[in-house]
Amino acid sequence: MARFTVLIVAVVLAFLMAVPMPGVTAKKYTVGENKFWNPNINYTIWAQGKHFYLGDWLYFVFDRNQHNILEVNKTDYEGCIADHPIRNWTRGAGRDIVTLNQTKHYYLLDGKGGCYGGMKLAVKVEKLPPPPKSAPVKSIGSVSMVTGLAQFLIPASLFAFPAMWDLISRMW
Repeated sequence: MARFTVLIVAVVLAFLMAVPMPGVTAKKYTVGENKFWNPNINYTIWAQGKHFYLGDWLYFVFDRNQHNILEVNKTDYEGCIADHPIRNWTRGAGRDIVTLNQTKHYYLLDGKGGCYGGMKLAVKVEKLPPPPKSAPVKSIGSVSMVTGLAQFLIPASLFAFPAMWDLISRMW
């Protein structure tokens, strides 16, 4: 009886692993794409159409001797004022990441003068939207998709049972 239970569990696990599950992962954005964090690039245009969610990353690539990444308030962002940043995200390598770990507006700029050349970026970070509701089971004539899937999986699993049983019985 115990072997039969193990077999059933193994088959169920194999089936669940074969079914693709939607995953939620953070997205890494390279700021400026292949132009990176440099003057004379319109980062407002770069950010248009992008949705930034909690847990996403902004990846900055720049010359560490000429630029940095400072988080400032909205007023300082608009005036390119870097005198009292909220946070300095620069770590010194010129390959720095801003982790978007709060739902808020982030106002980022280059505090070494690049802001006047357009090196500033404002993003609004939001919570992830809820996953889409699953669609109702569609009917294929008089047979539902679930029934159609079962008609395929049940015969296929019959061929898998002997192989799984053989594998499990070798363990004992």
